[in-house]
Amino acid sequence: MNNTTYIPADRFLPTSVKEMEALGWDHIDVVLFSGDAYVDHPSFGAAVIGRTLQAAGYNVALVPQPNWRDDLRDFRKFGRPRLFFGISPGAMDSMVNHYTAARRRRSDDAFTPDGRAGMRPDYPTVVYSEILRRLFPDVPIVAGGIEASLRRLSHYDYWQDRLRPSIIMDAPVDMIIYGMGEQAIVEVARNLEEGKSISTMTDLPQTVVKLRSSDIPEADCHNIVLNSYERCLADKRAQAANFKHIEQQSNRMRPDTVLWQQHGRHAVKVNPMYPALTTAQIDSSFDLPYTRMPHPRYKSKRIPAYEMIRHSVNLHRGCFGGCAFCTISAHQGKFIASRSKESILREVKAVTRMPDFKGYISDLGGPSANMYAMHGRDLGICEKCLRPSCLHPQPCRNLNNDHRPLLEIYRTVDAMPEVKKSFVGSGVRYDLSMAPSGSREIDAANRRYNEELIAHHVSGRLKVAPEHTEDTVLEVMRKPSFQLFYEFKEIFDKVNASHGLNQQLIPYFISSHPGCREVDMAELAVKTRRLHFQLEQVQDFTPTPMTLASEIYYTGIHPYTGTKIFTATRPQQKQDQRRFFFWYDPGQRAGIQTALRRLHRLDLIAALYPRH
Repeated sequence: MNNTTYIPADRFLPTSVKEMEALGWDHIDVVLFSGDAYVDHPSFGAAVIGRTLQAAGYNVALVPQPNWRDDLRDFRKFGRPRLFFGISPGAMDSMVNHYTAARRRRSDDAFTPDGRAGMRPDYPTVVYSEILRRLFPDVPIVAGGIEASLRRLSHYDYWQDRLRPSIIMDAPVDMIIYGMGEQAIVEVARNLEEGKSISTMTDLPQTVVKLRSSDIPEADCHNIVLNSYERCLADKRAQAANFKHIEQQSNRMRPDTVLWQQHGRHAVKVNPMYPALTTAQIDSSFDLPYTRMPHPRYKSKRIPAYEMIRHSVNLHRGCFGGCAFCTISAHQGKFIASRSKESILREVKAVTRMPDFKGYISDLGGPSANMYAMHGRDLGICEKCLRPSCLHPQPCRNLNNDHRPLLEIYRTVDAMPEVKKSFVGSGVRYDLSMAPSGSREIDAANRRYNEELIAHHVSGRLKVAPEHTEDTVLEVMRKPSFQLFYEFKEIFDKVNASHGLNQQLIPYFISSHPGCREVDMAELAVKTRRLHFQLEQVQDFTPTPMTLASEIYYTGIHPYTGTKIFTATRPQQKQDQRRFFFWYDPGQRAGIQTALRRLHRLDLIAALYPRH
């Protein structure tokens, strides 16, 4: 089906000079270059930034997936913008997008028409900015998105297996905007509009700039001077120590501390983030005039990432789970920015008007589906808090985990005459919905949430993420004990039985995570076998920039305790762990039995392969 023909090109940001002229524009203020296809939807970062600038009064053009290997006509076609070039490399880090955990090149790209691979370079921030700097030496270049955001300071790069400097040292950009960039990008545009030089904009919130090393101040309550890149190269403990500061400052409610890191003769300055968006601010972003469709330039081509979210609605931003392997809080922050009920319903209404809508909302979700409208009871406590997680090691006693606002959203959406059913496709934190609140009323509501979720909002399969079964591994992951999964499965089974349903619980698991040994994977295999699972949703741990787990993988040290943590880093070690996911495969049986004899765990052989 052609998904775009019924929306004319003039409803989109222009992607060509012809489209720009059709709008009656005689100039472009900002040209954005994106590593993803152009989907005009609030789940695609380049569209969000483009629409935000447009709403602020600027003429914005978007060049999706420019060809960097030909005569560079894609980089030249709009000429010199009035204000600046922007680079948004994509919704994923380019190296995660391109390579598997085994460092093998992927054969597809979900953010490209027809899933075609090879439409973006490795490290687009670097490649695009080098081209633009060569073609337009004096035009400001601002980079943002996941890649630049999570590589804003020295970081371990798994694919090159080395510690890389801040990406602003490798990419000839003037500034990085990290995190969710709506506020910062408008501030940059306004400053340039007023005639200010970008080189003087060294104090804007949520930006990263490159200065001289002599600009680094003495450390005080508003300036943290991290270990230099050179020292981190020489001493992995210095890199681990840096991470603790970076994570804590990324998760503050009201940030006011600048991070500095010396790189040779230069200093990388990371200005504090803006606080989480207010409801009015996040509503304004989601209420922009998105078409919610791929640009007509793609005609009947399918964009896999869009197909996943075309009939979904995102309720909030941020995540306070603080999982060791996840980058959400590093990019979106720990504090939840929730949309109003009215804004959510407006978007649901827009989805119901799509020609291919059949009555089913595929996801009413978010980074973690059930954190909507949640925050601390006493925000004064939150303002002082440096905990990276509100759920680990135990749910915070100050956390209000009332699921009633979320239930109200579900019920209101389902009551709409155009909606047959709404589903929750995002990950659900069952440790959040099961955590005692201290209030009988809230606990009763949360039990209703679990029942209504399972009975009415599961599309046959509910995906949850215990991630592992062994407490020693879960402690490093910042995940709850697997005992809680048993308890949730019991609830799941009871609700299914009472409603006459035959739904599946689909758990996610990770192998080779820091702290995980081969015997832990053997225990996982036994426990999941006893639950009658043949695992589907599994992955080998992939270190990505700016996560606790990646820092441990690289340094071998836990940044918060200084203790050494075992990590499987060699390919054979990782393969030895991964095979236990597939204990039921006859081709894996001999290898697993040999491994368990080596580990002196004959009891686990008997548990996995009992004789009848």
